[in-house]
Amino acid sequence: MSLEIKDLHANIGDREILKGLNLTIPKGEVHAIMGKNGSGKSTLAKVMAGHPSYEVTGGDVLLDGSSLFGLEPDQRARAGLFLAFQYPMEIPGVTIANFIRAALQARLPEGEELEAVEYYKNLYAQMDALKMPRTFTSRSVNDGFSGGEKKRCEVLQLAMLKPAYAVLDETDSGLDIDALKIVAEGVNTLRSPDTGFLVITHYQRLLNYIVPDVVHVMVDGRIVRSGGKDLALKLEAEGYDWIEKELLATA
Repeated sequence: MSLEIKDLHANIGDREILKGLNLTIPKGEVHAIMGKNGSGKSTLAKVMAGHPSYEVTGGDVLLDGSSLFGLEPDQRARAGLFLAFQYPMEIPGVTIANFIRAALQARLPEGEELEAVEYYKNLYAQMDALKMPRTFTSRSVNDGFSGGEKKRCEVLQLAMLKPAYAVLDETDSGLDIDALKIVAEGVNTLRSPDTGFLVITHYQRLLNYIVPDVVHVMVDGRIVRSGGKDLALKLEAEGYDWIEKELLATA
């Protein structure tokens, strides 16, 4: 069982961003994608989630063998795909508790109701694990939140929804080191044989806390190199120029 990206091509307007990307993320593994700004990392996340601004011109994304294309974003989520946004949206007037409860209710068969007592018991347990005060549940989603609070809210949603595959799009963006550690601890508690993770990041520092099984390097809309955590350390120390020079030499 895996999340498989096959020869994926995608445009925004007239500009091609993904240019034949291939990647397989088995359940139970954490994969990281690193790359410069403009390499296509966030585009990949948005295309998988079904963002309407992007046009897929070739290839496929298969979740446990079934194509995600042709499904609406909410259908992709119900199929088991979760996206933690780089810049989570604010939703004034909708509390965190009601937002997550509605998401869980949408997964149930028609006519079946989510059991409230059990829901809140699970919610509070996950909040305690993330070191979030329980009063947090009455706040509107991301409204007036700090960067760290927004990312913790995303991880809380992840913990409650228990997707088959989670894509974390630069979840370390804007976090101080304490918030980064808390978010990483939350993600690490959710690692299991039933969940695959794709962690998208610019910097190696996140991978000190969420240690990946495989690191991939994206350049110009393609995966051009894969390796272990040592690859991330080399990128942190030497940048991306050496990879681009190698690509030019073999072109």
